[in-house]
Amino acid sequence: MFADISPGISVHQLVTGWQTDPLSFVSLAIEVTLALAYLLGVRRLARRDRTWSSWRTAAFLGGTLTVVIAVQSGLASYDDSNFSAHTIQHLMLMNLAPILYGLSAPMTLALQASSRPNQERLLRFLHHPVVSFFTNPLVAAAMVYVTMIGYFLTPFYNFSLEHPLVHDLTHLHFLISGAIFWWVIIGKDPSRWRLSFPGKLGLLATGIPVTAVLGLALTGDRTSIAPHFHTVADTHAGGSILWIFGELTMLIAMGLLLYQWMRFDEREAERADRRADLEAARTAGEAAAD
Repeated sequence: MFADISPGISVHQLVTGWQTDPLSFVSLAIEVTLALAYLLGVRRLARRDRTWSSWRTAAFLGGTLTVVIAVQSGLASYDDSNFSAHTIQHLMLMNLAPILYGLSAPMTLALQASSRPNQERLLRFLHHPVVSFFTNPLVAAAMVYVTMIGYFLTPFYNFSLEHPLVHDLTHLHFLISGAIFWWVIIGKDPSRWRLSFPGKLGLLATGIPVTAVLGLALTGDRTSIAPHFHTVADTHAGGSILWIFGELTMLIAMGLLLYQWMRFDEREAERADRRADLEAARTAGEAAAD
């Protein structure tokens, strides 16, 4: 019954099975354009004798490469037939690429490298009510967690496989919702919402049981998530990948947050020391004048 579904993953197919449909070329053009725009911004800053972290540049390029691999490489050729490959693609689009984009601070770069009129436009965009709504930490977290449960544990998953355009739009949704969530959690860009580090850790901790419930539901299911596309064994394997690597992502992100928290405290201590030194120098100067 399942002889023609859930095919095994071939290294040759992963390497050579690049997507050549028109939508894939459009997506690739957008991804390359964004990468070039980022590099152009870095170059403009250099012309103004201002430096930009090479780590941030590497993070943005790494995020873009992750998206390319997820939706244009041979991995994408399995996304409607092999559930394990599909879950890897999902993790790349919702977790790995958005984390790298968040660490690369693209909006900060755009603000620093743009002309005054463009800076004003970007600031209006960042403070637009719609952007403010979706970047609300609770809304951002709900988008990601509801997407995970709603996509994999309802008939919508099978529906998306039967309708290629819907399937492609879900990829875009994964990427955008993931980018907003990780912008709020570990991103370097400015935002209206200033969530505390304990609050960020709390939102991440909320995702741990969500991932566990998803993993348990898929690995314990006695039927396939999409009987016409995947075997039961493939469903179990994909569920294990979602569970293990989803939890691993949360733990790594918590580590990054703790590091950011530590660096923030160090910078605050340095500022306090400088203020104390300036106050001491001012007091000494006033005493000498008297």
